[in-house]
This record gives sequence, C-alpha cells and structure tokens, in this order.
Amino acid sequence: MSWKGFTKTAVRAPQMLKQRFNVGDITKDAVYLDAERRFEDLEKETTKLHSESKKYFEAINGMLNHQIEFSKAIAEIYKPISGRMSDPNSIIPEGNPEGIEACEQYESIVRDLQDQLKPELEMIESRVIQPAVELLGVIKIISKVAKKRDHKQIDYDRHRATLKKLQDKKDKTLKDEKAMYKAEADCEQATQEYNYFNDLLKDELPRLFMLESEFIGPLFQSFYFMQLNVFYTLHERMQSIDIGYFDLTKAIEAAFEEKRGDIQEQAEQLTIVHYKTTGGRRPGQSAAASKYGMRPAIGGAKPQLAIGNGGASSSAYGRQSVDSQTYNTPPAYTPGSPSTGADQWGNAAAAKAKPPPPKPKPGRFSGAPQAETCQALYDYEASAEGDLSFSAGETIEIVSRTDDVNAWWIGRIGGREGQFPGWSIALSSLS
Repeated sequence: MSWKGFTKTAVRAPQMLKQRFNVGDITKDAVYLDAERRFEDLEKETTKLHSESKKYFEAINGMLNHQIEFSKAIAEIYKPISGRMSDPNSIIPEGNPEGIEACEQYESIVRDLQDQLKPELEMIESRVIQPAVELLGVIKIISKVAKKRDHKQIDYDRHRATLKKLQDKKDKTLKDEKAMYKAEADCEQATQEYNYFNDLLKDELPRLFMLESEFIGPLFQSFYFMQLNVFYTLHERMQSIDIGYFDLTKAIEAAFEEKRGDIQEQAEQLTIVHYKTTGGRRPGQSAAASKYGMRPAIGGAKPQLAIGNGGASSSAYGRQSVDSQTYNTPPAYTPGSPSTGADQWGNAAAAKAKPPPPKPKPGRFSGAPQAETCQALYDYEASAEGDLSFSAGETIEIVSRTDDVNAWWIGRIGGREGQFPGWSIALSSLS
C-alpha cells in the first residue's frame, strides 16, 4: 500500500466504524444492494464451476493412471520373491506367467485409451476450464470497481456529516465559514464520484447477469457432449477387451468364484490369521497356563526337553534346560515346652529388664515352603502385555508353574511380575 492509500484509509477509518455499527446517517441504495448480492452469488458459482470442471479433468486422467499402476501392482504380486528362502516358489522363474501377460495387455489397452481420450480432455480444458478462468478474471475487475464504489460512499457520507455539522452550528466564525465553504466543495465532488460509480454498477451489473446465462448455456452443453464422448470411448474400449486370461462370457461373480477356488478356506486355516496380541485367558485355562500356547514341531512331534538329575541337556529348540527337582519341605518349627515355677519368674524379670528379642522371620521359621527360584538361560524380551522380560543369568522367583516345561509360567523379578516361557530357564534350589 502506498503512502497516499494509507492516508486515505486513516481518514476513512472513523466513518468505516460508524458504517460497520450502523451509527449516524449512512447511504443505502436498495437497487445496488440487490445487485451486489447477485454478483456475490455469481462469483461463488463461477469459482465452483472452475473448481469442479478442473476436478473432473484431473479425475479422468487420474483414473487411467491408477488403472496402469494397478496392473503393475498385480504383476508384481504374480512374480515370486526370487532367491528368498521364505518364498516356496523361489525356484520358479515366473509365479504366474499367464497373469503377468494379462496385466501387460491390460496396461497396453489403458495407455491406448489415454491417447484416445487426450483430445477430448484437452477440449474440456479449452472449452470449459479456460472460459471459467476468463470469467473469474472479469469478475475480479468488477470486484475492484465495487470496492471503489464502497470507498466513494464512505467519502460521501463523511463529507455530508462534516457539512451538516458546520451548518447546524449557530454562532459561526469566519473560520467556520471558510471550513463550511470547503466542506460544500468536498461534498459536491464526493457526490459526483459516488453517483458515477453507483450508477455505473447499477446499470451494467444486470447486463452482466444476462450475459452470464448466455455463457453458461453453451458451456454446459459442450461439457455434456464431451463427457458423453469420454464415457462412450471408455465403454466401447473396455467392452472390446479380448484377454484370454479372463472369461468374459461368465458373470462377474461366477468368474471370481472360479478363479478363487478354495484359497479363502486355505487361508483361514492358517493360525497367524487368527492371532491376537491381547488375547485373554480362555475358559477353563489355569492362571499359570499360556495364553498363546506352544506350536508343535513339524511332523506332529512335540518338542521335549531331555531331563536329567539336575544336569542341563539340549532340547528340541537347541536350548538347554534343567529338570525340576523334588525338594523336601523342611519340618515346621515347634518351640520347646514352656517351663514352670521359678524359671517362669526369672524369665519374667529378665523380660522387664531388657527389650524382647526380635520376632523370627516367617520365611525361616514358619512351616510354609520357601519360594522356588530359577535362573534364566537366555535373554527374553516381552512380546505382549503381561510378559516378563529378563536377561540371561537373572534369578526369577516362581509364583506359579505347571509340570510342563514347555508351558508359560508366572514369575517375579523385584517388583515386576509376568509370564515367561518355562523352557528358557533352569530351576534352582529352594532358598
């Protein structure tokens, strides 16, 4: 903004505030206000016309491009992951040569469609999108004229208010007379400028609205026929597709079911498709049992640990474990029979003379069995919520376990408690 424009904005600011809050004498022309509302609607509709026609142009191009990328993606799926041990078809040069050839033929057809539709899409751009852009340019120029008219209205109301204030003053001085003379000249000039722009817009905006209807008619008709040509070309080309991989004589659903076969049933038999990371305890399952369970080895043989008398041996997993040993529970502590007579009085006197001895620790003297512990043979990282992580060599206090070393046990390390695989530890002596 130039300095002149900034100065005008500062001078008009008080009158703009009055007009915003409807304070004072404000000029209102009902005919112009109605034309202004119609002009704002025209601007919105033209902007939407340009936006939607451009979206249609991009959608047709995008649809064809996505069809090409889709055929490429399917062809990649048909190809095996060559050289990977996890791919059972890695020794086969091509996983599905017929399907790959069909994808290439389909891609070629879609590229031909792009070439056929290119002239039609260019016509949409030249006959619909570009005229809408030009109309928006005209609307932008008219918007500047309307803004100029609003500024002239503010100046008109401002000079009228200044002149009226000086005319209503009773005792006028010479200075007031000069100010009133200047205000009359400014008011007359502001009136002429305001009437010029106001009458110009009131006369020519209705003509613009008539021209708009004449502009939209052929534009819509052109767009309709171009869209019809696009759909007809797409339908005709797709209907004439002759790819041996597809049986077009059958219904879509029947052809799909035939191609699919029993693949869905085979996939649903896989355990991993039913895997849940937050599975709870199943009905009838004990607290110490695993919420996932151990998979049997290939061939139906369940992995077993070789168990000896306290010695480590190799398991079916290549890890070492130690057989759980049978521990004899220590006898319960039984204090001696209480004494009587003088010994009782002597003991009472001794108890008063010195504080009583500390209570024995329950773990050492009670009849309850001591906690069972084990030592981790390997590092284990928790794979789900509720699992217990530990490092090799750590001592784990067993909270609950079963006789099956292949099951999941519950243990505690410090303040942490959770489940861990029984085959990853070696049982220690009771402490």
